[in-house]
Amino acid sequence: MAEAERIIGTPDTPDAAGDGEEGPEADQERAPERPRGRRRIAVLFAVAAFAYLLDLVSKMIVVAKLEHNEPIEIIGDWLRFAAIRNAGAAFGFGEAFTVIFTVIAAAVIVVIARLARKLYSLPWAVALGLLLGGALGNLTDRIFRSPGVFKGAVVDFIAPKHFAVFNLADSAIVCGGILIVILSFRGLDPDGTVHKD
Repeated sequence: MAEAERIIGTPDTPDAAGDGEEGPEADQERAPERPRGRRRIAVLFAVAAFAYLLDLVSKMIVVAKLEHNEPIEIIGDWLRFAAIRNAGAAFGFGEAFTVIFTVIAAAVIVVIARLARKLYSLPWAVALGLLLGGALGNLTDRIFRSPGVFKGAVVDFIAPKHFAVFNLADSAIVCGGILIVILSFRGLDPDGTVHKD
């Protein structure tokens, strides 16, 4: 009888844990975590690639069709597309510090790439992807556009009334930053853990 109870009760008894039989099961439960982490990294780079390509294509169209031409009114005077070259940061700030902003953008990209290895949160993957795509978009302008390498002026074209002119890369950076603030206030870390202060 004792032998039968031992066999029947094995999955639920503490003895089973002591026998080390849960070790492989625990490993099997933990095994999906790494693929899940890889999926989060894939989401990060997919979002970054989408934001980057959208920004790149929009700037190519603006330079080819809108630069040196009259602005296009989208919503009356409230929203126009007007091509300008911006040597400063997002929304036209700090035009005298182009090289510094280039270095900052490159540093942000490096930090995000390093952080991606510990990424297990889907919302953080989206937020960092937006930051990465936006930073890459403006960094491309800094490197390849005139007047020179690391001093290039960024192409801006979205011109709301009573507001600075910006581009899609700026929008991605701002949206990513806002999402990161929200996630931080909610206590969600990039590794997926939740903490309450």
